[in-house]
Amino acid sequence: MSIQANTVQETYIQMQAKLAKVVPDVELRIKAELVYEINRLKKERGALILGHNYMEPALYHTVPDIVGDSLELSRKAAETHQDPIIFCGVRFMAETAKILNPSKTVLLPAKVAGCSLASSISAADVRALKTRYPGVPVISYINTYADVKAESDIICTSGNASRVVESLSCDKVIFLPDQFLAANVAHETGRTIVYPGPQDELPAGKIIIGWRGACEVHERFSVDDVVQIRKQFPGVAVLAHPECPPDVVAASDFSQSTSRMVSFVRESHAPHFLLLTECSMADNIIAENPNKDVLRLCSIRCPHMNEITLEDTLHALRANEQKIEVPADIADRARGALQRMLAIG
Repeated sequence: MSIQANTVQETYIQMQAKLAKVVPDVELRIKAELVYEINRLKKERGALILGHNYMEPALYHTVPDIVGDSLELSRKAAETHQDPIIFCGVRFMAETAKILNPSKTVLLPAKVAGCSLASSISAADVRALKTRYPGVPVISYINTYADVKAESDIICTSGNASRVVESLSCDKVIFLPDQFLAANVAHETGRTIVYPGPQDELPAGKIIIGWRGACEVHERFSVDDVVQIRKQFPGVAVLAHPECPPDVVAASDFSQSTSRMVSFVRESHAPHFLLLTECSMADNIIAENPNKDVLRLCSIRCPHMNEITLEDTLHALRANEQKIEVPADIADRARGALQRMLAIG
């Protein structure tokens, strides 16, 4: 994905050819200098840059060596021999890279880059659930911090969540922390989703015990968004991330991981596309698919993903900041849960 150029001017020309439809020219001219210097220094240091699908287009299409969703980037982080790894994504993603490849230096190009969903649950919360429901396996979404992963039996992503649930072959599972992803997975796997109160007994049958966490981006989409867009653009294909509320997912045409959403747009012949997810991703797809009509009607930007900038990526390479560290005991337990996920795929 990263641009290969010998000068700033060559860098600008390549950026303009790819991004003119989604990034103003004055911004391309300014950022070309940053892109050129990042790619020069990355090569000099032997670094690897990973870029999540939610990165802004001027970064996403210019400096990462590998782009994708959480599952793809986790695999690449585990496999790479390059050092350092610069993770252009939020903190829990950089933590995952460090857990899976502990001997490498992992740098996060932001001081915080948190996540509302990851912050919705703590390791103490997970321990309390395990005490209340002894023997019930805990599945934690990859959008959690390292200490929560360490308390979990297995991790999942939006792309493999149903497979992970079914792999456990048991009637009851705890699924943390996204309430909407849990509900969507329950529907897909034929289970009942429950959010039991302190005194409630669990119902019989196959159930998912959920948690009331949510992504501050995806929880804002509504069925009315889908209804209105269908009125304006007949034949539109609506793609909803599985972190959206279940009624939004049900009203949409496709719901899967961000990487599978990219593939859907590439392969489909629908006249229009609307993505109900972080809005930078739509711009990234437009740049890669200039002949597809991807509607730029979503304006919900993740403030945490937005902390990752080209300026801070360059600073990370120059100053070796911000270094991600995970305590060894937490990393060891979290690694086991992650490796069990990777074994499933």
